[in-house]
Amino acid sequence: MGRVLCKALTDLSAANQLSGLAVYSMYDEANEVNEKYISPATFKGFGQRKFQFVRAAIKKGCTSKVIILSHINLLMIGYLIKLFCPNTKLILIAHGIEVWEPLKGFKKYMLKNCDKVLCVSEFTRQKMADLFNIPKEKLLVLNNCLDPFLLPEKNKSKDEKLLSKLGFTTSDVVLMTLTRISSKELYKGYNQVLESIAELKDAYPSIKYLVVGKYDAVEKQRIDGIVERLSLQQQVVFTGYIPDEELSRHYQIADLYVMPSKKEGFGIVFIEAMLYGLPVIAGNKDGSTDALLQGRLGILVDPDDQAAITKAIKKVMVNTTEYKPNRQLLMQHFGFDVYKQNLQTILKEVTG
Repeated sequence: MGRVLCKALTDLSAANQLSGLAVYSMYDEANEVNEKYISPATFKGFGQRKFQFVRAAIKKGCTSKVIILSHINLLMIGYLIKLFCPNTKLILIAHGIEVWEPLKGFKKYMLKNCDKVLCVSEFTRQKMADLFNIPKEKLLVLNNCLDPFLLPEKNKSKDEKLLSKLGFTTSDVVLMTLTRISSKELYKGYNQVLESIAELKDAYPSIKYLVVGKYDAVEKQRIDGIVERLSLQQQVVFTGYIPDEELSRHYQIADLYVMPSKKEGFGIVFIEAMLYGLPVIAGNKDGSTDALLQGRLGILVDPDDQAAITKAIKKVMVNTTEYKPNRQLLMQHFGFDVYKQNLQTILKEVTG
């Protein structure tokens, strides 16, 4: 999300739609800038030198018209800038679970000093309105979008070498989930998918499940126990961490993307999967509803209803073509150019 935001701001700057762009990153090193997304001339990385970052950000912020904070943990810096320079406009980007619970003490007060909060989904917007009593005109929805450099090849056949490496064949029906697998984040829904596969494997012996993403040892051990209990050793593959440049190959061997999560702020993986033409099944209790346009782009299920998840998977497996997403509709709502235009409109509104 950060890279794409930088790309949009860089494009607007190049088109003279905004001036004086500067991007400060607390954790990246100065030489880690990706020039596809941002010019090195406008980027400054501080490599975890937090004091230097805070000092430089406040100094720069006090000479700027608009400050965009990419996470609520940066709110103190924005508040100090606003305190010293009241006319500076402050925009916070709100993603999901970090703003879905009550804030303690001074952070709640600082939040109300923001001129605008850009929520990545309507779900997050409603949560913040209910929790913090912020006027809805301060809370805007700016959905995440597709990376402009994510360009899957059209009509590309499945990569047989990758299939073989994973132990799959071209006749297998591959379900895919891309997520971080952590013992601290037990809400992604892969447990439920495993249970569904166990129910379906006898009737559909070609069903396979590809789980892509870094995992911690504790959670992997727990999941391995589930796989063994359900006798799914021949159906399930966990890849571990996959570099970004390799993800497209994995999307393109899949037939269905399924992740009935309960705590997605938006769910960029859903729109990425749809870009690759995959039917998508997601949960209906979080920001996933935005990514699937309330069901117009995919199937929404109750993530706590095991039978509903199994039924949805079976429905798509029986007729995958029928549930392929509408690419035109996807791009109309989540294309990069649409995101950039929406961002420009918001910045114009903020600056008057």
